[in-house]
Amino acid sequence: QVQLVESGGGLVQAGGSLRLSCAASGRTGSSFKMGWFRQAPGKEREFVSVITWNGGTLYADSVKGRFTISRDYAKNTVSLQMNNLKPEDTAVYYCAVGRGISLRGQKDYDYWGQGTQVTVSS
Repeated sequence: QVQLVESGGGLVQAGGSLRLSCAASGRTGSSFKMGWFRQAPGKEREFVSVITWNGGTLYADSVKGRFTISRDYAKNTVSLQMNNLKPEDTAVYYCAVGRGISLRGQKDYDYWGQGTQVTVSS
């Protein structure tokens, strides 16, 4: 099985930055896409960003220009650099991996981390 562990969440003021990391273990490899989702209290889990097996990236409109996803194949990690954070970015952020070519839906991912809390104060 694949195990994903997120880290880097915390409390930050609006306009600040955080960098999330996700460490993968198990049978995931370079052929998997690796993405980030987030879920705020009372809301559905939503797509944030993904990096594909060949390095292509995609971002939700709400974070485009502020967040950057990257992948370190040697360390088997994926990171999300979050700049100019806003209160509406407050959520639990989840790392996810999958093998398909569809990118935005929860159904497009096979394995999930347990999440890391990001809280942005006004």
